[in-house]
Amino acid sequence: MKLKDKVAYITGAASGIGKEIAIVFAREGARIVIADLNQAAAEATAAELKSSGAQAVGMAVDVTDEQQVEASVEATVKTFGRVDILVSNAGIQIVHPIVEFGFSDWKKLLAIHLDGAFLTTRACLKHMYAQGGGRVIYMGSVHSKEASLLKAPYVTAKHGLIGLCKTVAKEGGPHGIRANVICPGFVRTPLVEKQIPEQARTLGMTETEVVKNVMLKETVDGEFTTTDDVATVALLFASFPSNALTGQSLVVSHGWFMQ
Repeated sequence: MKLKDKVAYITGAASGIGKEIAIVFAREGARIVIADLNQAAAEATAAELKSSGAQAVGMAVDVTDEQQVEASVEATVKTFGRVDILVSNAGIQIVHPIVEFGFSDWKKLLAIHLDGAFLTTRACLKHMYAQGGGRVIYMGSVHSKEASLLKAPYVTAKHGLIGLCKTVAKEGGPHGIRANVICPGFVRTPLVEKQIPEQARTLGMTETEVVKNVMLKETVDGEFTTTDDVATVALLFASFPSNALTGQSLVVSHGWFMQ
């Protein structure tokens, strides 16, 4: 097992990509904290993992709330004795043209993606430094590299995660910390499902046209990235054996963006 007895704190893990990462990490021997805004869903996901023999707990966490983040990480360490892996995955999407974007929506999206990443990183690093190492994995996007219509704050936030990651890799390197960013293409999660009709209305297209001509147009095969694709890369970052892989961002997008 690649993650035997490691402790992984995963935000936004009650569904979608975060849940898939939790499942894969648990299969590889990690003890899992499902940190999610939806407490019932977090506890249900933790129960699923426990039914398969894993050690897991669900916690209600608003990643924009400093006290909740600090308390949940402290509870993680109290429960499992340590925290080895942070997966900063919590996120939302709001779609509007810039000229119609409400400032409150702009701030809300940036808070969840960037403030949440900062707060969870800071809380986990304190323990990772003390124990001599850890892994930090941020959920970026192709939009960490590329822009799309209607997504100004999302693109801004996802670009920002790469800067945070590089700084964590530099500062944390002497303490045994490795930090990396996963940059998926479109994954058919509830977040993406919500976007399809929104973009169809805004762009004057059918939902089928949005999928084919907007979301998957630049892929090599017209296929969505899967949650398993992303979880496989998360496992690579969590288990890579040396400092050779830190401060990096890996695009997983069926060729939508190539670098």
